[in-house]
Parts: sequence; structure tokens; C-alpha cells
Amino acid sequence: MSAAASARQILTRLHEVMASRLHAQAKLDRVVEIIGESLTSEVCSIYLLREKMLELFATRGLNKTAVHVTRMAIGEGLTGVIADNVETLNLAEARAHPDFQYRKETGEEKFHSFAGVPIVYRERAVGVLCVQHVEPRRYEEIEIEALQTTAMVLSELITNAELVDEEEARGLTDEQTGPQTLSGLTLVKGLGAGQAVYHQPRVQITQVMAEDTEAERQRVYRAFDKMREQIDDLANQAEFGGKAGKGGEHEEVLETYKMFAYDEGWSRRINEAIDSGLTAEAAIERVQQHTRMRMREIDDALLADRMHDLEDLANRLLRIVSGQLGTAAAQSLPKDTILIARNLGPAELLEYDKRRLKGVILEEGSLTAHVVIVARAMGVPVLGRANHGKGGIRACVRDGDEILLDAGAGTVTARPTTQVADAFAARFAKSRERQAAYANLRDVEPFTRDGTRIQVMMNAGLRDDMSALAMTGADGVGLFRTEFQFLVSATLPQRERQTRLYRDVLDAAKDKPVIFRTVDIGGDKSVPYLASDMAEADENPAMGWRALRLALERGGLMKAQARALLEAAGGRSLYVMFPMVSEPWEFDAAKAVFDEQLAFLRSKKKLSPEAIHYGAMLEVPALAEVLDMLLPKLSFLSVGTNDLTQFLFAADRANPKLAQRYDWLSPSIIRFLRRVVQGSVGSGVDVGVCGEMGGRRLEALALLGIGFRRLSITPAAVGPIKELVRRVDLNDLTASMTAWLGDPSVDLRAALMAWAEERGIELD
Repeated sequence: MSAAASARQILTRLHEVMASRLHAQAKLDRVVEIIGESLTSEVCSIYLLREKMLELFATRGLNKTAVHVTRMAIGEGLTGVIADNVETLNLAEARAHPDFQYRKETGEEKFHSFAGVPIVYRERAVGVLCVQHVEPRRYEEIEIEALQTTAMVLSELITNAELVDEEEARGLTDEQTGPQTLSGLTLVKGLGAGQAVYHQPRVQITQVMAEDTEAERQRVYRAFDKMREQIDDLANQAEFGGKAGKGGEHEEVLETYKMFAYDEGWSRRINEAIDSGLTAEAAIERVQQHTRMRMREIDDALLADRMHDLEDLANRLLRIVSGQLGTAAAQSLPKDTILIARNLGPAELLEYDKRRLKGVILEEGSLTAHVVIVARAMGVPVLGRANHGKGGIRACVRDGDEILLDAGAGTVTARPTTQVADAFAARFAKSRERQAAYANLRDVEPFTRDGTRIQVMMNAGLRDDMSALAMTGADGVGLFRTEFQFLVSATLPQRERQTRLYRDVLDAAKDKPVIFRTVDIGGDKSVPYLASDMAEADENPAMGWRALRLALERGGLMKAQARALLEAAGGRSLYVMFPMVSEPWEFDAAKAVFDEQLAFLRSKKKLSPEAIHYGAMLEVPALAEVLDMLLPKLSFLSVGTNDLTQFLFAADRANPKLAQRYDWLSPSIIRFLRRVVQGSVGSGVDVGVCGEMGGRRLEALALLGIGFRRLSITPAAVGPIKELVRRVDLNDLTASMTAWLGDPSVDLRAALMAWAEERGIELD
């Protein structure tokens, strides 16, 4: 008999029991008889979760007197292990398992073989279905599949009959009902409070048994067609900044998705599950449970990653077949929402109503993910790597839970006590007062106490970001990331489209300068229309074929952007900055492209910029050794502290094990930066910093103290840095910094904090 026929036979008999007027206990008694007979198994037992213990509820083959007497804790014995790990066990010799426990009252001493599957409700085991046999043998796959199918039906029966406690049926543990605090990695500082909302929540299966098998099959066929169409669309267009946290693996991930989406074996197994009598949703979940079991038996990191991909794909298929096509973004958000996701792309984040979005919690996430850049620009706090044991964050946070997020401190509190919530509200109020004070500085120029004017500029990358220029009173845009337009396009953006964006940005800036950084794609910012050039993935994307290196080789890309910028700035001043310059000749080659396009415009009598100011980003340490050769060619130099720091320390910022290994206030970093500033003295070149370092008050103090007079930072940091500047005496600060850097024993961070405290300068 085939697996489908066997399961269908069992389901038919179970359906009769479910439809009968028997009470719940009698139904369970009939179920163990049906399973035992169908599998020719001497023992079949059902354990259910009651008062946090697994209680024997029904059995065929064990002593009947043990029913409602034998109880085991989660994790105790073979049954407890199955429930704890939510996984299947299939043992030829039960006693050989290290967690085996013998219960005398059951009379099971003569049975050797054992197989058990969890009864799952809302991703949590609420019971266990197991079989035993006298002869030592592993149960066949067809038998295990029959058990797993039966367990799905039992899940519906026991929850409808309220055989398990309501909180246990909903999967609520102590961790999910009382206050719970998690820690994580600060990605974007800030405070946020609101209701937990899961990005792409799992579909809850409410009907397991099918009434019309052919109708269910057609639903799955249509869902597969829709899912494959979606995956093809993903593969044919660039995600906004790539798949967050995956970086250079973006293309590989999509190829894996396509492989699974078109896997005939997967679709065949789902069809077989439907043949057994399951609904489309139950069939998808049934096959996925089986896949999880098989994957757990293989100790392979690559397969584990692919398991995550298949989980995502199965969830997508479930959402399609159940009619829940969109994510939570398409739904009405609560007034104050804390979004929770395993990972998130920038485009996905932008789908949410930022008026209602108060914070983001990621189970993964990294400092370099582009979603972090977008969230920072939106002023949304983000906490990353907020996992919670093997159950993940879902093990302790539910949809709708009250959440207090302190991304700066790296903590999130779910279901806080009144006392904790009141204390958080007081801190929040103080934070808002500070923000209001910063807003009042919008039209105030940032002069230090000794009269030195500091340029405080903002970073941007979207047309919508430009509204922050007037709101913050920034001196201009010190870094406009032009690559965002390239990352969201399915094809190379046409020159006319680029021109419109750049012109809109300049119009929004009015008379304030905007420094356009030429496109920085490649490496960890892959785009599909350059896939042929990126066939061999960089082992270290940050130091790979990217930014100016790529643009100079792709002449058409560089020429189109140069023409677009020159045309957009017609009659105005244009500021252009080239990223990742390693040697002076690279700057010369990039400028030559602009010179060529400028000559072309003039030959056609087209309006050209009234002035062009060229600059370079110092991110590659080697450039510092040839600054004397480059400075005469520049109008300005911007130090990109994010990349520069990881290159100086040879520490990948995307690697969580290294995230805390380096300090921006390390003497090696500060001395290097001071040498850059000192090397530019007398050159007439404006030297500044653009990067997260300049937006942190303590680090900004250090930068001011070694001679930087221009900072380009996230819009949210403009107010705090302007306020800081107005409280600093540069002569005092510079003298102190010089003394500290000359003494190797000084803890620069501690010294700066003490210096600020003595002068009443707050650093939060």
C-alpha cells in the first residue's frame, strides 16, 4: 500500500471518529486503537500537556491503570524530549537512548522499539503520539508519516475539545505571560514603545481534513504558480540593498529559492499529502514537518542555511494558498508598532507606515545592513541579534504584546510591569524634551564657545530624506548615496531617470550644498543587471570589486551618471565625491569621465554647472600615504569612518564575533585620523568626516579635538551634535586631546567622558 493510501485509510477512520458524538476521552481511546491496528503496533499512546506536565491520556497496549497517572516533565524521558525539541524520534532500541526512563506502572518493560511525534499547535508541542513494539526495529518512513499526519488531526481535536490548558494550547509559557527582557546588538539608537507586530507572521492552520481532494489540489497548483512568479520577479529585480544580513550571498540565496520553488519532489510530496485527505494548508505544513525532521538528522551548516530558505518559501506558499498574500505591511498597523522580524530588507521596511512604526527588533541583522541606514534616516530605533534560545524570539514574545525597546542600551522588555513601564515613560519623556531642545536649534549656527564655526551636515540617499534638511537645520548634505536608485531598479537606471532624481534633490536643498557620492555598488551591494560581471562572488565583499573600481571598468555606467549629475546641476554648483579611492590615478580617471561629459554638454550648448567641486572619500588606508599627491587636485576630502575602521583593524563589521572588537576611540584610529587632518593643513582642502562616528557625541568630541571642522551624519544626530558643538571650548579640548594621545597609558574613552562630565556636557 502506498504512503498516501495508508494515510488516507487512517484519515478516513479518524474522520469518522471526529464526526461522532463521542466525548473527547472516548475519541482519544478510539484513535490509539485505529493507529495501533493500522501500523500493526502493539502499543499506541497519547500524552497531552496538562499543568506543564505530559500526562498519559490514552493507550493501547500499556496498562490502562497508568492513564492519567503517568506524568513527565518537558524534557524528561523520550516523550519529554520529543515535546521539548518538537521533533520525531525513531528508535530500534529505546533503552539505548540516553534520555530513556522506565515507568513501572505502564508495564512497558517488554517493548524495545519506540517511535514518537509531537502534537503541535501554533509551533509548540502540546502533546506526543507514540508507538512501541516488542521486536527491536526502526519504524518505516510510511509509518512515521502516518503518525505525523495523525498528530496534525489530533492537534485540532484536543484544542477544540479543550483537553489542554488554554495558555498551553496557545503556546504560552511563563516566558510568554510574564515580563521578559531580551538583549541584543544596538543597530540604531533610540527608545520606542508599542505593540509587537510580526513581519510575515506564520499562517495558523484551522482545518486539517479535506472535504474535496481535487479542489485542494487545484488550490496548491495555483499557489505554486503564484509563488514561482514571485520568486522569478525577485530574481529579476534588485532588492533594496540586497537581502539584509546576506550581503554578497544575495544572488545565491535567490538561486536557492528558485531551486526549491521549482523542485518537483517538493510539490509531489505535497500532492501525496493531499491524496491522503489533508487540506492544502495542512499538506504543506505536513511536508514541512517531515523536512524539518530529516534536516535535523544532518549536521551540515550549508543544509541548515537552506533549511531557513525552505522555511521562508513554505511560509510564502502557505500565505498564498490561504489568501494572506501580503505581509503585515499591507495591513493596518496599531498606532504604535514595534516590528519584529528574523531579517528585513530596506524596501520591506519602507512599506510600513513610519508614523506608526516606533521600533524594529531583528533576530539577525548587522551594523552594515542597508536596512539600518534607512531606519536611521527614518529615525526608527533598531535592535539586532535579539534571539532567545532555540525557540527564537517567538518563544517569549507574541503578537500584540506590549514592548519597550531601548536600542541604545541593547534591551527589549516584553509585557513590562507597571513600575518598569512608568520608569521607561519617564525616560521617554526626558528624551522627547531633549529632542524638542535640539529642534529649537534648527536655525542656530553651530559655533563653539571660542567662536569656531563647525559645519554640521547630514547624510541622505532618498528623495524623501531631503525634507530633513529644513527640519534639522543641517548645513547641507555631506553625503548623498546615489547607489540606492541603482539597488531598487531591475535594470540599470536610465540617464534621464537619474537626472530627475538629482535635480529634485538639488531643488529641495535650495542654496545648501549637496555632495553626491558616485555609485557604490558591487561587493556586498550586488545588482542583478551586473550578474555576469559578478559571477565569481568576492570572498571579502567589502574589499572586493565595488564602488569606483567597478564604475571605472563599467564605462557606460560612469558616463551615464556623470552626464546626469552635470545636467541636473546646470546653472548651479555641483559637488561630486568618488568612493573608495585607493590611489591618485583612480581619482584622475574618474574626473576624466566627468571632464569628457562636461565637454560634450558644452559642445551641444547645453547648460552646465557654474562650478564643479571634486572630492574623494578616504576609506582605504593606503590613500593616506599619498595624500600629498592627491590633495592639490581636490576641493574637499571626506573620511569614511565606517569602512576605514574595519580596514585598519582587519575586522569585518558584519561579523557578530568582531562587532565589539574595535573602538572608534582607540588611539590607533584617532592618531591615524589626526595624521590625515595634519597632512592637509595649508592645502586649502576642506577635510571632514562622514560616517556614524561623527554622529556620536563622545566620538564627535574626539574628532573636533583633533582638528575636524566638518561632520556629515544621520539627520537624527544633527540636533544633538549642534548642541554639543555650542558647549565646547576647542582650545581646551584640543590641548587635552594632544596630551592624551601622547600618553600611551591613557584610556581615551574614559578620559573624554571625565572631561565632558567636569564641564557639564551630557553624552547620552
